[in-house]
Amino acid sequence: MTESQVPHIAVPPITVLGVQPGEPPFRIVEIGGELAGKATSVLDVMEIAHRAGLGHLDLDDPDVVRWVGGDKHTWTHFHWR
Repeated sequence: MTESQVPHIAVPPITVLGVQPGEPPFRIVEIGGELAGKATSVLDVMEIAHRAGLGHLDLDDPDVVRWVGGDKHTWTHFHWR
């Protein structure tokens, strides 16, 4: 297979990783594969994206944001016993 035949896999520009324990719990935000900030709410995700130069975002669009370990409403760290 030549380089021109390799399928291109689109990666959303923003990745929001799973909830981490803390006071308050938080999620790491990556933009373009680079650490961009720590978010404690969906508003923080929007602010981090804005600071990175990204305009209006549809946070429900999987082509824009990849939510890992929950969606934009998941901000609580669960500890299983």
